[in-house]
Amino acid sequence: MTSEPPIFLDLKGHIETCLKRVHAHFGGAVIVDTRKAKLVWERKFYPQYYFPISDLPTKYLDDGSKQTTSEGLTMYDVVVGERRAKQALTVFGEAGGDRAGLFKIVFGSMDSWYEEDERVFVHPKDPYKRVDVLQSSRHVRIEVHGVEVANTHKPRFLYETGLPVRTYILQTDCRLDLLVPSDNLSECPYKGVANYYHVQSAPDKKAENVVWWYRNPNLECAAINGLLAFYDERVDVWIDGEKQTRPKTHFA
Repeated sequence: MTSEPPIFLDLKGHIETCLKRVHAHFGGAVIVDTRKAKLVWERKFYPQYYFPISDLPTKYLDDGSKQTTSEGLTMYDVVVGERRAKQALTVFGEAGGDRAGLFKIVFGSMDSWYEEDERVFVHPKDPYKRVDVLQSSRHVRIEVHGVEVANTHKPRFLYETGLPVRTYILQTDCRLDLLVPSDNLSECPYKGVANYYHVQSAPDKKAENVVWWYRNPNLECAAINGLLAFYDERVDVWIDGEKQTRPKTHFA
């Protein structure tokens, strides 16, 4: 008897050395720049950067903001001129277990992060994730509220470790007249920044934010540039004439 493989490789609690130079910038200053970073999986989905105490940016820490938690962790504001990132840096002391002697900086508190000289968005990249974009000749048809919005024999399937397969479709194979621009944006460290559309299938029927696309995707996903993807969990999809079961929503 076989069972389905896990959707995610659960590495929660795992710590390993990051082989890349990592640097973070805030307020025009380099807060940390090291080749000694660690990748720590605080949760199973992706890692966070941790750094040895020897790289602690003491000149940018406000001692007046120092707070010690009941777990023995010490937190500081990071300050550069008039810029302040509140409680952005945490030092793990002897009570920190496997993380003792390390510190971390809240990823979103910094202006920018880089691996070597390539910018990283949203969170550190997981070295155990892979993204492949494959050209296909399979027939894909998509409906929203019973109205066909896409029909193609030239889809590109994006396979990303641990996530449902996503289908990207040429705009010329989609009903662009049914798409309404949305202000919604999302970011992915592997693909880049996505823009969204609503689908207005009838005057009184709108499916919000069910289509996204990447105007300037990251190099490894350049093949999806300008193509449209539909949120399969909220639309009806047929592949080679077979209606697909809607996938469960997973963390992306």
